[in-house]
Amino acid sequence: MPPTNIGLIGCGNISNAYFEGCQNYPSIKITACADINVPHAQATAKKHGLAFGGSVDDLLARPDLDIVVNLTIPGAHAAINRQALGAGKHVYCEKPFALTAADAAAVVADAAAANLRVGSAPDTFMGAGLQTARSVIDEGLIGTPVSAFGFMLCPGHESWHPNPDFYYKFGGGPIFDMGPYYVTALVNLLGPVARVSGAAQTTFAERTITSEPRKGEKIPVEISTHFSTTLEFSGGPIGTLVMSFDTPHTDLPNIVIHGTKGTLNVCDPNRFDDPCFFKPAGADKFEPVPMAHATGRARGTGVADLAAAVISGRAHRASGQLAQHVIEVMEGAVRSPAEGRHVTIESTCERPKPLPAGLNQSELDH
Repeated sequence: MPPTNIGLIGCGNISNAYFEGCQNYPSIKITACADINVPHAQATAKKHGLAFGGSVDDLLARPDLDIVVNLTIPGAHAAINRQALGAGKHVYCEKPFALTAADAAAVVADAAAANLRVGSAPDTFMGAGLQTARSVIDEGLIGTPVSAFGFMLCPGHESWHPNPDFYYKFGGGPIFDMGPYYVTALVNLLGPVARVSGAAQTTFAERTITSEPRKGEKIPVEISTHFSTTLEFSGGPIGTLVMSFDTPHTDLPNIVIHGTKGTLNVCDPNRFDDPCFFKPAGADKFEPVPMAHATGRARGTGVADLAAAVISGRAHRASGQLAQHVIEVMEGAVRSPAEGRHVTIESTCERPKPLPAGLNQSELDH
């Protein structure tokens, strides 16, 4: 069977990871790219030997493309997703899927109405690390999950990013920057979230850029940058998620899940192949959990899974419903402290089906 043809929109830095990662899967092939900067799209197409590089409208008009990968800036994600669906293409979007729950719901509704698939990063939960964590929980090794803790604390991105302004405006901050990885991982492991509450603050009113080329320039902070959020999962566990751009880096674990029979120290949800560690109740120390799945997956896994699902008719794992739910949970984490109340999550989703055991890094089904 010939590979599914992919058109990529948005030729920024993240596109390099997709060009490389998609090569892991012979079932898909990036054949065209587009960007608001057409000369840049043309140069990107030439660099990667693509059949087309040009404008977004011209790419969407191509009949040979089956799936569009949307790598535009976050503020354009929902609009480009809807435009691509309107052109009859399946869509896979880089995170965040949208900047509001309403926009996310509109994209999912458009896809359903057109009988098309829509999906979203992150797809790191399909990596060996988080799939191993999923198998540990599903097999009952930790017993009944009781609580979860997630930590992402850092001093912000102005020390390394050349243009960090957007991290401190609407749609930025630690929740919308890194939250998709953490919330998606937790939903994959524990199921959907029913209610959110929490506190937030803005520690610094402005930031000083220390990276080049704008070193010394000050930028205003327009959003909350430190969050402590409680997630009440529909299945019973209660989670605490602490995310910050206001602290030094810490050695706290990324995600810890406590069960009635033991504790699972889960890998970094922003990585595919980091190991997990388990400590049975009453034991003195954590021991590494043997990987239950093949290592070596990378960005592009979600695209390949969507393509395979379109052909077979099965559900794709990094689905629009999952992404919509994650966006609503993150929006709830922002709304709760702003409104001083619990926020009920209206959407829900199925836990994605785990990958079958015994696959190699280029396989998604037996």
